[in-house]
Parts: sequence; C-alpha cells; structure tokens
Amino acid sequence: MQALRKIEVTTGVWWVEIPAADVRILCGCPADAVKHLMKRGLIAPTEVGGLAFETGPNVILLSDVMVQNGTFANLGEFPVLQMFYRQGMIIPGHPGNTGVKPLIIGSPEQVRAQLQYIHRGNYGLISEDELLDAGATPEQAAERMRLKLKFAFGRICHPTEIINTLAVEGEQVDIRDGVSVRRLRLNLFEFRYGDEIVTVDLNLPPFETYECPYPLGFYNMPREYFAVVHSGEGDGWDINRPAMGTVLMFQGKVYLIDAGPNILYTLDALGIGVNEIEGIFHTHSHDDHFAGLTTLIRADHRIKYYATPLVRASVARKMAALLSIEPSAFADYFECHDMVEDAWNDIEGLEVKPLFSPHPVETTTFLFRALWDGGFRTYAHMADICRLEVLKTFINEDETQPGITPALYQRVVQDYATPVDVKKVDVGGGMIHGDAYDFRDDTSGKVILAHTSLRHTIAQKAIGSTASFGTTDVLIPSNHDFIWRSAYELLLGYFPGIPHHQVRVLLNNPVATFNPGTILVKERQPAGSIFLLLSGSVEAIHMNGGGRSVLSAGAMIGELSALFGSPVSETYRAIGFVQALEIPCSLYGEFVRRNNLSAEITRIFENRDFLQRTWLFGEVVSTRTLNRIAKEMTLQRFEVGETIDIGPEAVALIIRGTVARILGEHIVEMLGAGEFFGEELAIFWTPSMFRLKPVEPTDVFLIPAGMLAGIPSVRWKLFETLGKRMTSIFEGEHMGRVMLSWHEEYRVDVLRLDTQHRRLFEQANAIVDAVDCGRELSEVLSLMDAIAEYARYHFGEEEALMERYAYPETEAHRARHARLMDMLAENRAQIEERGFAESAGILTFLKEWLVNHICTEDRRYTSYLNSKGVY
Repeated sequence: MQALRKIEVTTGVWWVEIPAADVRILCGCPADAVKHLMKRGLIAPTEVGGLAFETGPNVILLSDVMVQNGTFANLGEFPVLQMFYRQGMIIPGHPGNTGVKPLIIGSPEQVRAQLQYIHRGNYGLISEDELLDAGATPEQAAERMRLKLKFAFGRICHPTEIINTLAVEGEQVDIRDGVSVRRLRLNLFEFRYGDEIVTVDLNLPPFETYECPYPLGFYNMPREYFAVVHSGEGDGWDINRPAMGTVLMFQGKVYLIDAGPNILYTLDALGIGVNEIEGIFHTHSHDDHFAGLTTLIRADHRIKYYATPLVRASVARKMAALLSIEPSAFADYFECHDMVEDAWNDIEGLEVKPLFSPHPVETTTFLFRALWDGGFRTYAHMADICRLEVLKTFINEDETQPGITPALYQRVVQDYATPVDVKKVDVGGGMIHGDAYDFRDDTSGKVILAHTSLRHTIAQKAIGSTASFGTTDVLIPSNHDFIWRSAYELLLGYFPGIPHHQVRVLLNNPVATFNPGTILVKERQPAGSIFLLLSGSVEAIHMNGGGRSVLSAGAMIGELSALFGSPVSETYRAIGFVQALEIPCSLYGEFVRRNNLSAEITRIFENRDFLQRTWLFGEVVSTRTLNRIAKEMTLQRFEVGETIDIGPEAVALIIRGTVARILGEHIVEMLGAGEFFGEELAIFWTPSMFRLKPVEPTDVFLIPAGMLAGIPSVRWKLFETLGKRMTSIFEGEHMGRVMLSWHEEYRVDVLRLDTQHRRLFEQANAIVDAVDCGRELSEVLSLMDAIAEYARYHFGEEEALMERYAYPETEAHRARHARLMDMLAENRAQIEERGFAESAGILTFLKEWLVNHICTEDRRYTSYLNSKGVY
C-alpha cells in the first residue's frame, strides 16, 4: 500500500495524505476549497459512539503568493472552521479532539498573513479603540464590544493560541511523525515520508482560474426597473449552490448584495459582465460574503462600495491582513460610499436602510425601497442574522459584562419583523445564524429561506419559500429596454465630441443576443459587422499565442476588419448570454469617414491592438479605456549596456527586446515582449531594489502611472506581479553569497515591516557581494544609493504607523532613523573619497547599521502595536 498519497482535487489544489502518521494536507486553499474536498470524498461524514461528524484535513499548505491570476489563493477561514467544528478538533470531549491542533504551513510571510486574516474573520474590529476609529460613538463601541465578547465566550483569542504553524523554506522541516516538507522554488514543494517522495506545484498555469465546485447553467436576465435576482441561497458548506447573495436591478443598473466565492461564475451564468456592475452593498466580512471582492476589482472602473463605516473598516482590515497592505488601500480599488445605519440612504433614487445585525463581526442587513404607484415596493436582505432564541440568552443588564441590553434585543426583534414585499432570510441555525421560526408570523408578501446547506424541514417549508438560482422577483416592471441607454452611453463615451445626432446613426441598429458558447467573430475571417458589447462576457482566444482574455461591456469587436477589410486575428466567443449592438461594417466605415476619425483611429489602433494582446490589459479593460491609454503612451528605445531609468511617473511595457532585472550582480528575471516594469515606484511608491538592463535593443511603451492607478483590474495585476517579484528575491539561486542572514528572531511581528526588513537584508547582501566580487566603485555606490532610498521609504512607513497608533516613543525613534540615514551617507562618502570599499568593513558596518537597529530599537514597538491589533 502506498504510504504517501497525492490526489489532484481541482485546478491549483492538491491533497497529500500519510495515513500511518495521521497527516492529511490540503495543499492550496482558494475560495470553496472545502466544497471541492467534499465533492471528492476527502471530507466525508463519519460516526463514533453515535456522534456524527466529518473527516478532513488537519494541515493546510499555503501558496507562496496571496493572489494568483487575479484571485485570492489563500483563504483558510472555512477549512479551519471545518477542522474546529465539523471535525471537532476544538470541541471538548469530542472524538475528533485528540489534542492535535490544526497546522498551517508555508512561507513565514504567508503564514503570518493567514493568521491575521483568520483573526479578522473571527472578530472583525477587535477593540473599542478600533470601533471608535471606524466612526462608532462611545456608546456604540461599548455596546458592540459587549456583544462581540459574548460571541467570543468572554475573550478575544488570537489564532496562535489554537492553531499551530510551521515555516517552510529551502530546508527540509518535520511536520510530525516522520513526515517532512521543503520548498524547492516558488510554489513548488516536496513531501517525504520514509523512502517515498511527492512534489506539489501550487502555481496556476497562465490564463487558468480556480474552478467552481458546482454547475450553474445560463440565464438571460433582462435589465428590469426594480427586481431581485436570486444568485445564491446556500452557505459556505453547500456543495451544490452559491452562498447567499442577490443581484439587485434598479432602473436598469446592476448592483450586488455581497460577493461570495466564485462570483465570476455567477455573473457569467446570469449574462452579466463585471464592467456592468454599478455597485455592491456589503453586509459583512465572512468569506462566504467576501471572497469574491477580487472579481469586482477586475472592472476597468472603481465599482461603488456601499456599507456602513464599521462594516467597511472590518472588511478593509481583513483584506489588508491578507495582502499585507494598509486598510486605506481598499479605496484604491473601490469607490467607497459610507451609509448611515438605521436611516434611509438615497442611492440615485434607490433608498437603502442598513440595520444592525448581531453577529461576531460588524454586520448589517439591508432594506431597499423604490417609489411606485400606491407607495413603495420593498425588499429585505437579512444575512447574516442571529436566531432570537440564542440572542435572548445574551441579555445581561450588567454593562461591565459581555452581553446585550433588553432594549437592543427588542430592537432586533422589531427589525426582523419589518414587513416588505420580498424578504430573504438567513436560516442557517446554530449560534451565529438565523432560524425560520423567527419569521413564522411575518407579514411580508414573500419570505425566502436561504443561507443553509440542509434540506428544509416540513415546518420550514410551511413558513417560507425557496428560490432557485436565476429566478427573479420583479418588484417594479420596466416599460422600456434599458439596454438602449447603455448602448447610447457607451457610444458617446467611445466617440467624445461627435454630435449626438451622428452617434444615433450607429445606435439605430439591432441589438443581437448570443447564446452561451456562440462564436461572434471567427479568426482569419473578415467580419461582416462590428459588435459593441452591452452585457455579458466574451472570451477572446488568441490561437497563435495560446492566450485568452475576457471582454466585458464597452468592448468593440471587429473594428479593424471594418476599417481595413482585413481578417480578424482572434476568435470571440460568448461565455454566457451576451447582448451586443450589431453595426454593419459598411455603415461604420462611412460614419468614421464622415466624422474625420480615420486618421485618429488608425493612429491608435495598432497600439490598442498590442495592449489588448498583453496579460496586463487583455482582460475586461474596455475599448474606450484602451483608446485613452493608447493615445497617451509614448515610445522609447533602450540600447544594450544602458541602465534603464524611467522615473516614478510611468510603467514600461515591452514591445520587443529583453530586459534583465538584476539584484546585486545576479539576474533575478528576464522580461520579454508584453511584460512590464516600473510598477513598484510608479504605482505603489516603493523604491525598486532592482537594476534594469536591456540584453538586446529594446523598445517600450511608457504609460503614465496616473492612468493605470485608476484602473482597478490593471492595478490589481500590477499588485499581483509585485508580490511575485518580491517573493522571488528570496529564491536561493538569485541571492548569491549570503553574508547577512535573516533570522526569524529578527521579526518585529508586524508583517509588512518584517517584509521590508527582509528586503533591506537582500539589498545589504547585494552590496557586500558586489564589494567581495570586486565590482566597479560606481556600481557599489549605486547599490548604496538604492538601499538608502529604500531605507528612507521604510522608515517613513514605520514612523507613519507609530504616529497613527500614538506610539509614545515615536519622536525618539524618528531621531534614530535620521541618525541611521546620516551614518549611511557618511559611510558612502568615505568609500567614494577612498576610491574603494573593503568587504569586511562594509559587512561590519551594514550588520551594525541594520541588525542592531532592528533587534534593539524596532523590537521595542512590537508589543505596543500588537496590542492595537497591528500585526
């Protein structure tokens, strides 16, 4: 019998088990990994002594990078919950509780990020100070903290108390009982047990995405005036349905209520492209309502984010923990609109009232209403809620103890009972979810039971309805087709400055509907019509390059063929139902000539076509946005031997040629056509650690950084690439001789600061290596300038964090930073004056300059910042 068994669970997810050692490893944990394990039988029901529970993993191996192909790669919240409660690993006296804690393994950075993300997933905001900072009144902060502590059994518990961790790097480390693991290179791991070895590769292939565990079918959704499209009635454990969510349509615009796992599959199934999303109303930060946020980032505009300030703060902190960024960076990807709790907020005619919901993390339910004949039409979305039987036991009038007041309980009872036309409610049961019986006497027109993976009982069926995926409750019917408004707005945006009566010439064409899987235009054939995408998503398949990109509303297909009579170079295929304005090529050509657009379109078309074929721009970015970029970018050539410096104002996209990214004297990466550089400083204000040199004559487009920073889908890809590039600098083959070794003992336990410290170590090693190898003085000085620039950036980050949390020694620490910068400048000046640097001398200086400061000064703020929830 095989002692070490490996099973592919789904794309990017593997299972490794060693029965003799009782080790079961989930390798990779994107959204809905638990559902995939259930479908493969790797999580299965069992029974011991009449007690039913589940089997499953007891170890999680994390991806080295948090984001792969635009999607979160490490979402361990539900796998850990499955271990704790469905396997019973944390339940006293349970057969599954053998004293072994769940184990999370991976790179030190990802393991620590995962613990902070789980911490935020458990509790949201973790102190009254954080609640106040997010906008709560002192009374609200005290009230919410009492409730939070009641759910937490009296104490906020950090995951390190209940989860074990293991750092996996280049050396082989023991998991337990003879099972060991080591990291071979980025996302490639080797497991050993006895004489057996298996390797696991967690890298997603290019253009691949994590798979959805359930089929959804396809639906052609009309854009209604006010309607509720049911897009999920399950929960985080339901293997056949998406988690509870809703697509809300108002005056033809599309809004989401929550964004659970696999939301992209949901949108494709409903014939909705991500560029069509106007906004999201967000209830809370648990993964079954949160994991799909990265899908919304794929739009070419910042989607509007509607939530109360407390919910927004909780969500932003959870995302920041996952990505090791500042919570304020959330606003780089979403247009945030804070809503007033327990009041009607006017969202362009749609009135929305968020209502406080008792839950372990900051949560609201939503009431929606729109004016119509005879009054308002109304919808209530109640996820997540607490059943009243449990909530009643929380009542405690001693305000110094965890619990709630009788008044708060009565307020929740009244909110639950609010009559509406359609009400969707969480009936998941247990301690933190709702109960159908609380709505037995509800007077709403329709009550829909959701947020459960269980079959409804007879009693539940007597109380509420069910709603299959894709069904719609139309609250106010539409008396005209809103798709024409979309077409008109897109055409006006595409042809700014053209008289409206001329644009209407193009508008006066049919809207074609394409079934899922239908080819709109086929490669190597001339197009008879141009298609302006209005709804749904289309994949562009590049047969020659083997690539694939996804287009959404606003993309123009077949324009080159219409203007020049050439064949189309890609095949365009509908993913779900697609609607597109079909414009005859002859009419489009005449329109272009009459409005003197030929020269401008011809000028930018070649550039736009190149952009659309790249990974960075080929997905979702609308034709209008690509045109804007194509107009503004400039061409620049670099010759062999030059050191490339494009400054902080642009990102460079390689047209032809090859560029080497160099750390010290070691080539870390070779960049070719379609790849890019310069994102560190231009977009994220992080000084680059690398030198860039063309290895052959190289042409690049320089694209203004300000344009890219405002396109969420592009910014997100730049962020993903930056993460991979920063991780790659710790690859052994890139680091040369290591004179200054990073040790875990140097940690200050604030993840992003530790990551910056590690980068300073790598830069210091590059300096020592260059001196030791006898490189020219100019190169040594250049490396010293680079570490100075990065140190200045790092010190600024550190000081800003201290100021934000009122660290009492901030000014003294700032003065020590200033002295360190002076010391570095003095050392550089001495080396330049001498005309050479000595290996031993520079090593001693950098060790004192860097290691001593981290170990003696920086570690003093660890406990203070950790006490403020900063990890």
